[in-house]
Amino acid sequence: MKITDIISHVLQYDLPEELGYSQQYYSKRTAHLVEVRTDEGLTGWGECFGPGNIALANKVIVEKVIQPMVIGRDPVDREVIWHHVYNLLRDHGQKGMPLQALSGVDIALWDLTGKIAGLPLCKLAGGRFRERVPVYGYGMMLQREDAASHIARFRDEAAAIRAAGFVATKMKVGLGVADDIRLAEAVRLGVGDDFPFMVDANHCYTADDALEVGAALDEMNAYWFEEPAAPEDLDGYRRLRARLKTRISGGEAEFTRWGWRHILEGECVDIAQPEVCALGGVSEYLKVLALAHTHFTPVVNHVWGSAIAVATNLHLLAAMPPLPGGLFPREPWLEFDTTNNMFRDELLLEPLDIQGQVARTGSAGIPDGPGLGVEPDRDFIARNAVS
Repeated sequence: MKITDIISHVLQYDLPEELGYSQQYYSKRTAHLVEVRTDEGLTGWGECFGPGNIALANKVIVEKVIQPMVIGRDPVDREVIWHHVYNLLRDHGQKGMPLQALSGVDIALWDLTGKIAGLPLCKLAGGRFRERVPVYGYGMMLQREDAASHIARFRDEAAAIRAAGFVATKMKVGLGVADDIRLAEAVRLGVGDDFPFMVDANHCYTADDALEVGAALDEMNAYWFEEPAAPEDLDGYRRLRARLKTRISGGEAEFTRWGWRHILEGECVDIAQPEVCALGGVSEYLKVLALAHTHFTPVVNHVWGSAIAVATNLHLLAAMPPLPGGLFPREPWLEFDTTNNMFRDELLLEPLDIQGQVARTGSAGIPDGPGLGVEPDRDFIARNAVS
């Protein structure tokens, strides 16, 4: 079997309301799917991290740069293909968009390999440690409203997420130190004292400002403080981790095992959050996971994107060994975006229905079919493709 084509599908639609986080507001949702076709009719699907015009740029990298490197190769040779492409790209981008593009191709090759072997991705990755994965819901996005309106909305939305059956919740911040502390207090009030909540700063603070926010989060018993400072500021992360009780998490903006080595050896995070659709795909994710567990650092995958990304992460979380193990080991969680996402809820011929599963059990099951175990609706893709 040989690879014949690699096709990028960039999808986009207008959100019903504008959403924001600490860096920007956005009114459109984008997904970048990668389709790898073979001469025997089998197709694999992957996804590249990166919204908006980033997805359009990554489409060029996938189709014009990576595709010529791999046409005619055996799709099962995932590691050979990964190293071939990375070696040719390393002079031009060891991080960022070239790795995002390679991630989508690599995920599609794992999907293809599973279909060829008749095995789900989690089996290819070592087997199922669990049949279901607990799900936490995040929302509470920023909008163009005053702090008082944010506070009331965040309190009510946090309570609604708990009522929907999720095992924990996560909020955004980015209004400034004082207002962000008030937002966190509102979320704690909304979910009660006995429910885990997390705070995602999307690297909007200096380390000093993050210390001030983090000290307040310590008093609220927050579960983790995500990307509190710029991802380049590893010294700041070390300082925050040493001085705060709240767990420090991060890593979604890091790439490959070589980038993650510095985070983990530097003892910069309590919880690692690799993004499989960005760091280099499943092939590289498994190396990062092994490196994190070598340092006894729990992993809670960063998940953002379409149903392809969600299915990929469900398989990876199913195949994740418990850390450190025992009768009651620490279990990984699936991150779930509770805001409007048509590319997650309507993309597949057979939807995952994460919300329905959470309402019943607080968890999500692993797709059973070979590879990712899901198949996109091509008519849906055609209707939402960016021309």
